[in-house]
Amino acid sequence: MNQYYLAVDIGASSGRHLLGWLEGGVLRTEEIHRFPNGMTRKNGCLSWDFDALFHEIKQGLIRCGEIGKIPAFMGIDTWGVDFVLLDQKGAVLGDTVGYRDSRTNGMDRIVEELISPEELYQRTGIQKQPFNSIYQLMAIRESHPEELEQADAFLLVPDYLHYLLTGRRASEYTNATTTQLVGAESKTWDLELIGRLGYPERIFGEIVPPGTVLGGLKEEIRQEIGFDLQVVLPGTHDTASAVLAVPGEGEGIYLSSGTWSLMGVERLEPDCSPESREANYTNEGGFQYRYRYLKNIMGLWMLQSVRKEWDGRYSFGELAELAEESRAFPSRVEVNDRSFLAPDSMVGAIREYCAASGQRVPETAGEVASVIYHSLAESYRQTVGELERLTGREYREIRVVGGGCRDSYLNRLTAEATGRAVFAGPVEATAVGNLAAQMLGTGVFSSLKEAKKTIGRSFDIVKYE
Repeated sequence: MNQYYLAVDIGASSGRHLLGWLEGGVLRTEEIHRFPNGMTRKNGCLSWDFDALFHEIKQGLIRCGEIGKIPAFMGIDTWGVDFVLLDQKGAVLGDTVGYRDSRTNGMDRIVEELISPEELYQRTGIQKQPFNSIYQLMAIRESHPEELEQADAFLLVPDYLHYLLTGRRASEYTNATTTQLVGAESKTWDLELIGRLGYPERIFGEIVPPGTVLGGLKEEIRQEIGFDLQVVLPGTHDTASAVLAVPGEGEGIYLSSGTWSLMGVERLEPDCSPESREANYTNEGGFQYRYRYLKNIMGLWMLQSVRKEWDGRYSFGELAELAEESRAFPSRVEVNDRSFLAPDSMVGAIREYCAASGQRVPETAGEVASVIYHSLAESYRQTVGELERLTGREYREIRVVGGGCRDSYLNRLTAEATGRAVFAGPVEATAVGNLAAQMLGTGVFSSLKEAKKTIGRSFDIVKYE
């Protein structure tokens, strides 16, 4: 009889429940439940609906019971930086505002009055992003200080969802590092930094590693779904889980390609040098306290946005075909420019950028898509060069995992632009890495090497040169 593991993988636009089990030395998976996600405007801010997300988590669990495939273990991964503040009774304080909201505008300047950018990077090794938790907390301190005064706990999104399931509060390491409040060397909360910023130290609880067993479900959850299981923490930051699922020995560059493109290498020591800071690289936590040394790139968000803006009249495949037809269109944009983070019109933002930089303005859907595709590939090329310069190593391959695996046009452009072999797969890397972390935590795999070998022979990998 199979022993089932359940990965609940929630991204910015959708979530899914993926069952996993070992069969003949191969990791088998089955999608059980899928649901939409996204921010909506509430009280003037872009916010998440965590009640709806938790409802969908329970619906997926109920579905497992209905089909007779009850998991013995489960874990949840999500995006980073966003969080909730809980009062002493466990209730959420304030609105659950998301990272694309503008409330963090100007918060970096306030933080810099309390700690210089140079010292902050030296302490945490995390790249400056205007939406990092450190700036979101400053926005709360400035506009709603009463919420910090009443707060009893700070929990990142997956930590909160695990708390709703089990009643246990714990901060998982890989996601905690995205806050820019964890010491790069100490691997725990930098309480001196937190105190200097005026945030209450008491709200930051225990940091635990992936593989930690939180325990069983709360009684009311067991009654609602009809069974019990053990909650095991994966790398709760989706990129940490995705990187765990990268096949091979970890010697190449990985590219976790989805709403965001996360491009980097795994390292055993952080690089908190001025050169690394100037290049805007980050040292996020990985499995077994490795460091995900990477750059955040805007990614497929731009394609997702223009497709939505055009009312979905083009599929992603059709956009790729239109872009290829217009591949001679010369204009390029800096994909990480803040104007592309959350514009009212992505098409308008691209056109304005091209006009302001003296380039031809794209008019057709194919020209807009071509600008996005070629700009992404150019960003990947620049990042490869930076990684080789900063690490002093040459990398001959790029391992693409995540939804972007399916975009053969982007993978071909990436191979052409970088001059590196590109290996694409697995597609569901985040959920697969989530499952692998649970299996490592419960002793199914004896080592990370064994887990990666199993993943490598379980999923199709496509090569582009």
